[in-house]
Amino acid sequence: MSESDAPMCRFETIVLATDGSEFSESAENVALDLAQRCGARLIVARIIRTDTQHDALSPPRSHEASVAGQTDLDALEKRAREVGIDASMILRHGVDRHQEIVAIAEEFKAGLIVIGRRDRGDLSRLMVGDATRKVVGLAPCNVMIVPRGAQAPHRGLLVGTDGSDLGDQAARAAIELAGYCKLPITIVSVAVPGQNEERRQEGVQAIQRLQGEAREKGLEADATFEEGRPEVTLLEVAARDHRDLVVVGSHGRTGLKRLLMGSVSERVIGGADCPVLVVKNV
Repeated sequence: MSESDAPMCRFETIVLATDGSEFSESAENVALDLAQRCGARLIVARIIRTDTQHDALSPPRSHEASVAGQTDLDALEKRAREVGIDASMILRHGVDRHQEIVAIAEEFKAGLIVIGRRDRGDLSRLMVGDATRKVVGLAPCNVMIVPRGAQAPHRGLLVGTDGSDLGDQAARAAIELAGYCKLPITIVSVAVPGQNEERRQEGVQAIQRLQGEAREKGLEADATFEEGRPEVTLLEVAARDHRDLVVVGSHGRTGLKRLLMGSVSERVIGGADCPVLVVKNV
């Protein structure tokens, strides 16, 4: 796929999905930072989960949740406007939070959804929650998942590519965002042990080509070819090179389209201590 054929990562409109908990605080900070850097419109979505039977039995509790949600949105709107961000607040009720988030992204033609990641137990930490998986899988745009305590990128970006079309799209999205943020970028291809030479060469050629594209845009760009388990190696290289945003495609070359998200991207999200941008083939 040529550069002209690949859809660019749009940052004109960003949807921030927040539930007002401590797991959303970092996502809120990252979304505000990105909207300011990119000059983007920010849509802040607060979804109050609807339980028809429970709400009918306890309407005061439903009302209290709505009031608390609106109070949180008012505070976020104030923060956004203080730094010059064009922000809109949306409070909705719905049975499935992920469906409402996806619907809002579709309604506003968003280029990016930012959502927090809930901490999980040690045995399941590498697998993201069902709601997050569904947002990533069903979203009409790219999705950034932010773990608790993470900050907006200020050291650099790392993007993994396997030489596929979606790998190229992920890299070009990372290059575009690195340009907005004025940050260096590392482009990585990881060969699985035993991979045939043709595939290895495709990875080498991909990172060299994409490194050239990044440098043509005036970015500081490194390219590295590694061997190992992709989900582990990408995070190791990010730590080694001090990169605090990781970018991956939603599926690898062999990803099954019937799945909401590929296993490598899901495990990178689950294992990362920094934000992860998942680039969709949309």
